[in-house]
Amino acid sequence: MLNESCRTLVITGGSRGIGAAVARLAGSRGYFVALSFLGNEAAAHGVVEEIRSSGGSAVAIRGDVALEADIIRLFREAEQQLGPICGLVNNAGVTGGFSRVEALEASSLARVLNTNVAGTILCAREAVKRMSTRHGGHGGVIVNISSLAARIGGAGEWVHYAASKGAVDTFTVGLAREVAAEGVRVNAVAPGLIATDIHVANGAPDRLERLSPTIPLGRAGSPAEVAEGVLWLLSDAASYITGSILEIGGGR
Repeated sequence: MLNESCRTLVITGGSRGIGAAVARLAGSRGYFVALSFLGNEAAAHGVVEEIRSSGGSAVAIRGDVALEADIIRLFREAEQQLGPICGLVNNAGVTGGFSRVEALEASSLARVLNTNVAGTILCAREAVKRMSTRHGGHGGVIVNISSLAARIGGAGEWVHYAASKGAVDTFTVGLAREVAAEGVRVNAVAPGLIATDIHVANGAPDRLERLSPTIPLGRAGSPAEVAEGVLWLLSDAASYITGSILEIGGGR
């Protein structure tokens, strides 16, 4: 997919965790990286500076993928600053916090669905409008970040989050079939237990230690390991793969 005329990759939620790892790896492999961020401007610009200091090209663009206007602006600015878009990594997401279903607040559920589901779909819409040969584009690749929670359900912690990622999986398959003949491949990566700050942020700092023994490989994964899977799906090495969900979960 990567060529001199089309090298811009949009990564939503690219300031930390898996998104930042994908951004760094993509930058090192010649992509022009446009990463979105919502709150942590310093972290976002830190990732951009890392990429630039290594000889790559990157920009950080503030935006909330739960807002359609921000999504439209993200793609417009990415294109203006870095050139034609040929890839999208739909990484931005929220968990809504740990909660059993009977204790779930409607406002938390709405935020999860607006960000994880509507945001993913609308970002993909903007990418397809630019990449599809039906719209005069030259093709491209979309990788949606899902979760193993979509398969195992998230019982006792975040069934609502798992349900949102189940929607991402279904959307991945459907969109892949819709645009396959238009030069656009669509896949998803479903990480399992990954060592990011999501656990502390949700009030469970011991979660990695507690759950690692349940993983067949005996440990949590790293954001860099997930990034390798994402970059593979973006690459021509995966040119015959679309509509697939790649699990990166240590056998869980």
